[in-house]
Amino acid sequence: MAPYRAHRRILTASLVGTAVEFYDFYIYATAAALVFGPLFFPVESASAQQMLAFMSFGLAFFARPVGAIVFGHYGDRIGRKSTLVASLMLMGGSTLLIAFLPTYAMVGWVAPLLLCILRFGQGFGLGGEWGGAALLAVENAPPGWKSRFGMFPQLGAPVGFIAANGLFLLLGLTLSDQDFASWGWRIPFLFSALLVGLGLWVRLRIGETPDFAEALEKDAPVGVPIGELLRHHWLATLAGTFAVVACFAIFYLATSFALSHGTKELGYPKEAFLLVQLGAILFMAGGIIFAGYASDASSPQRILTWGCGATILVGFLFGPALASGSWTIIFAGLATSLFVMGLVYGPLGSWLTSLFPVRVRYTGASVTFNGGGILGGAMAPIAAQALADGHGTAAVGLYLALAGVVSWFGLLMVRRAATPA
Repeated sequence: MAPYRAHRRILTASLVGTAVEFYDFYIYATAAALVFGPLFFPVESASAQQMLAFMSFGLAFFARPVGAIVFGHYGDRIGRKSTLVASLMLMGGSTLLIAFLPTYAMVGWVAPLLLCILRFGQGFGLGGEWGGAALLAVENAPPGWKSRFGMFPQLGAPVGFIAANGLFLLLGLTLSDQDFASWGWRIPFLFSALLVGLGLWVRLRIGETPDFAEALEKDAPVGVPIGELLRHHWLATLAGTFAVVACFAIFYLATSFALSHGTKELGYPKEAFLLVQLGAILFMAGGIIFAGYASDASSPQRILTWGCGATILVGFLFGPALASGSWTIIFAGLATSLFVMGLVYGPLGSWLTSLFPVRVRYTGASVTFNGGGILGGAMAPIAAQALADGHGTAAVGLYLALAGVVSWFGLLMVRRAATPA
């Protein structure tokens, strides 16, 4: 435990920052699942309305690779710390402004336009977040501790999820459906300002990573990191992009899609479903921690491979469990899915960063992580909604099985554990 104590501030900065970012990102996902359809999109069909809400949710995933390129450029040229602060401020500012948006009933098509612009800003900021947080942890890790240090940014996801869903649960228990749809949904977006302030306070107190400082002493920064990445590391970039598809697919099917479909199509009570998800997300945290320790004991590549195989199996069980009508089975299905998500998410901090040399590592890790998010995250709720509409709830997990195959293929493309710095 000595390395944890010696690097407590670094690990706290990597975890708190990503927790804030995922809180901001997920409150949008929850609001999109519950209220954004009727508030911002004027469509006769409730299913089409929900599809448009999910499409606005998916917009951020297309902004994330753009943010990854921009923030990666500065992260590889001027340093990890200042870039992480800038990404957090952009993400937090976009989230706060959503709280003040007018609805479609107030200003017509201006409302969904503004919503999509701010959603793009959320994704743009998050595009620079994860890669920098992963580097902050991994590049400060002692020998033999890279995966355990690298799991801390990943733990920000369940922490942010618990904060977001917990607040929505409290609002659901204290407000009527009418009050929640009228003004209560704005509270989580306002609350994000406090969390962003906390994240900035932590990150402003850290220094630069030793790996980056050492690289600067040896050579000047790369002029255009994305250019060097695509010229000399295209195979690693493609492999990394495919490898992260499974973790995004599991997370957003087991959270935002399951909440929307379960409460609207299957008729489960909203508060009860949120409570079940809060319990299930603890298994995701457990999976991340298990994967971090197991990856240091064996290798991140091996744990990710086993996780991809488990994702394929979960894909055939997810839909029937969600449609079972039994809270026990629903909880078991969600908990199992999210534990497996921990297996394909926990090792990514050490595995993705190992694919690239220090000079383009921020750009490489960010582009691959967020590029994979388009296939695994943006498409997941939309594809699942289409599968459910066409073939019933039992078919939605087929998307998970496909995502597991894609990520497994990505792992096969690069069998090495690391590249030299």
